[in-house]
Parts: sequence; structure tokens; C-alpha cells
Amino acid sequence: MDSCLQDKILAGESKVLEFKEILPQGDKIAKTVIAFSNTSGGQLIIGVGDDRTIKGIDPDVDIFELQDRVASIIYDLCYPNILPEFYTTNVDGKLLFIIEVYRGNLLPYYLKKEGRNHGTYVRIGSSNRKADVETVIDLERQRINRSFDEEICFDTSFDSLDLTPLQKRFEARGKILDIEKLKSLKLVQEEHGHLYPSQALLILLGLRENATVKCARFKGTTMGSFIDKKEYSGDLFSQLDQVEMFIKNHLHLAGVIKGLQREDRYEIPMEAIREVILNAYVHRDYINLGRDIKVGIYDDIVNIVSPGGFPSSITIEDVLAGRSETRNKAIARVFKELDYIEQWGSGIKRIFSWCEEAGVAKPLITEKGDFVDVELYREYTSVQESVQDDVGKKLTVSESVSESVSESVSESVSEKKRINLNEKQIMTLEFCSLPRTSKEIFDMLEVTYHSRNIKLYITALVKQKLLIRTNPDNPKDKNQKYITTEAGKLYVEENDNRRKTR
Repeated sequence: MDSCLQDKILAGESKVLEFKEILPQGDKIAKTVIAFSNTSGGQLIIGVGDDRTIKGIDPDVDIFELQDRVASIIYDLCYPNILPEFYTTNVDGKLLFIIEVYRGNLLPYYLKKEGRNHGTYVRIGSSNRKADVETVIDLERQRINRSFDEEICFDTSFDSLDLTPLQKRFEARGKILDIEKLKSLKLVQEEHGHLYPSQALLILLGLRENATVKCARFKGTTMGSFIDKKEYSGDLFSQLDQVEMFIKNHLHLAGVIKGLQREDRYEIPMEAIREVILNAYVHRDYINLGRDIKVGIYDDIVNIVSPGGFPSSITIEDVLAGRSETRNKAIARVFKELDYIEQWGSGIKRIFSWCEEAGVAKPLITEKGDFVDVELYREYTSVQESVQDDVGKKLTVSESVSESVSESVSESVSEKKRINLNEKQIMTLEFCSLPRTSKEIFDMLEVTYHSRNIKLYITALVKQKLLIRTNPDNPKDKNQKYITTEAGKLYVEENDNRRKTR
């Protein structure tokens, strides 16, 4: 079995992956195939249990007959016609049957017997969800390559709109916003001698009900009680400025010596925060009312959540690789015109780069159901004393680090100004005082074997040199175990000391 597929199975079901121990009934197959076709495509793997245990199918089964049977089910129950690929793979003597579905171009796909309005399914997380009317209409837009924000609002008069907020932004860039420019950006359309605004223009001016953002500073690391909260409406450009100021007011500012100059920096690079907020405005779902962008500031993270998962044709892996797919094309054009967007598809890489340069942990980006969730890490769990080394470079080390600790360990502890760990990451370091498998770690943490958890509770600690693999030459070794390094043990000890003094 190729290691890529094995990694997928270990990570669990997702937007593009579903497991069945045995071949399900016709309707269940059809709904999954339809949901994959309407979303990002995917694989339905027969022979794997819900707990990711590889059971295999009957090795004596007639594979060609099985393929014909599944193809007939899909042909009889689905419309328009869907043509998946079928193949098998052998895993330790166990046979898996795989139905691979590609995103279709005749959207929406639906169950024939239920019809388009009631039988359309989409993939949300690891489940199939019946699409509501708005989602069905949006799938039809996708088929003709039109976005919601490009649609014209014939019930709103263009003459009634105050374009001042938008005009000021164009003037600040030395650009003119006239009728021709509005047309070319698809912000207005002329019909029978009258001008009508697009949804994008109303959104940019803050005239749609859900074009808002809610910001809160919470006490501690949970959503228990507020320290401060604000809700911002109005044009999107003013909102961006207000949200940025709210976040700045609740972040620490530190002085950094560069050469002979002192430079003040926020604990998280503001460029990275600004890019995340911008992405939220440009790529969020504006169709469904009652949902808005939420910014939560905790002691350990800044959390930005935007409604609407990733655009249907892409996955989290695509996004992290730099692939760009724009949900709101007209809004994106305006932000690009005003130089808020530098280059399509480069935003995520720049966010990671800014954080890396600042010595901040890599942000966690996940798709949680129908929302995109971004966590930027703050300087929360930190050691206490700053000292100067022999070249004047500022290092942060623990008072408990003795002279007998090896040079390599000292470098591991001090190479970042501060190390950010949450409670479960610390539990992992404590648990791995003896070599542990990833399954043992996740069972102890009581979390699922998901790619997000692998990155958060194992990969992140390995990168921080707080955890090491017992077989570093073969990271994908099925017998791989993890053990806490000396630097990791020092971190745990320092954390315990800090708790005792509280």
C-alpha cells in the first residue's frame, strides 16, 4: 500500500475521504458520490472500519462484478451522470476496494428520485449534508463560473448609494473610481439605461446585514468571560482598520535591538494578522445570513474564524500548497486593485514566513465544518528570565538550567525567544518520558487520529526539538515512537515550577 494512502487512512475521514467496512446500500453510496462530485471530489474506501482499522473485503469477490454493480447504482440513482474510477489495493494481505470521485463540472449533482432542490448533497467535514436552496443556487453559479458577489441587485438604486468610503480608498492610491471603473470591476451593471449595484458593492460599503465582524478579548485560554468586546460594521475597509486596532490593543509590544537601533514589535507579526483578516473578508461566505467573522483573543492565541469552508474545489492541503480559489471574485478584484492583495495564492506562505522570521510558532489553519479557523500563537507559556550571551544575542532561558546541561540542549531551549505550548502539548511531553506511539499519545489525550492533531501534538513538538522520533531516518515507520528530549523535560519542569508559584 502506498504510504500516502496509509497516511490518509491513519488521519481519518475528512472532506475528501470516507470509510466503509462493507459496501453500503445504494442510496448511501449515491449520496457520498454526489457529495464528492459537488464539493472537492474524494475517495470512498471499502474495507476500512470507522475506527480506521483495515478489515479488507472478501478476497474471493469478483472485482469486475463489484465494479459493475457500483457503476449501475451510481448510474441509476445519480443525475447528471457521474463517472468515478474503481480500483483495488492490497494491504498486508487484505484487499481494499476504492471508489474515486472527481469534482464534476455539471453542478449540481443530485439523487434522481428526490430531484435537484431536495436531493443535492455536499460534503461538510467528514459528513454528507443535504444542500439547502441557497447552496443549490450557488452550485449553479459555480457551473457557469459566476460568484455570488457578481450578481446584480435590481431592487437597489445605484443613485441611492454613498460611494465615499470606496472613493477615498481609490484616491489614497492615486486612482480614479468612475463609472467605467465600477463596471470593469463588476461593481455595477447597466440595464435599460439604469445602473444597478452588484452584491459586491453593497458588501464593500457594509450595506448587507451580515457584513460585520465581532471581536472579543477573553480572560484566560477559554471562552469563559470577556475582558473587552466590540462589534464593527460599516464599509469593509474601515472594519479592517478597526479590527487591526482592536487586536493591537490586546497584544504585547516588545523592543528588539537591531544593530544600534531599537525596534518595537508585536508578539505576533501584524503583517501576518492583517493577511489572515484580509483573507477572511475576501473568502468568507456572504450568502447565508446570520453569520459573521469572529476574532477571539485569548492568553495563548489569536483566533480568527470566518463563515464558509474553503471553496468547494479545493482542500486544506491545496490551500497550504499555495493554490488559490476565490469565492468572491468582485470583492477580490477590488482588494487587488487597491494593493491589499499582492499576488494570488501567496498569502498563506507569507503568513508562515512572517511568523517564522519573528520566531513565532507556525499558525494552525483548519477547516471546521463550514468555517475556516486560524489560530496564531501568542507568547503565553514562557520561561522567565532573559540573559545576554557572549555575542550580545538575547536568549530566554530557565533559571533552573544548570551549567551541567549540554550545549546542544541549551541551544534547543533558547533558540526561540519564547515557546508556546498548550495544555495538551505539555501533557504529551510528560507522557512521552518513555517512548510512545502516536496512537498511545492520542488515546491519552482523548483526541481523534486526525491530521490536525498530528500536526499540533506531534509534528509541532518535533519541530521545536522538544520531542524526537525513535526512528528519525524513517518518519513514516509504522512502529515509530516518540520520546521527550532533554529540552522538553526542562520545559515541563519549568512549567511545573511556574504553576507552583501562582
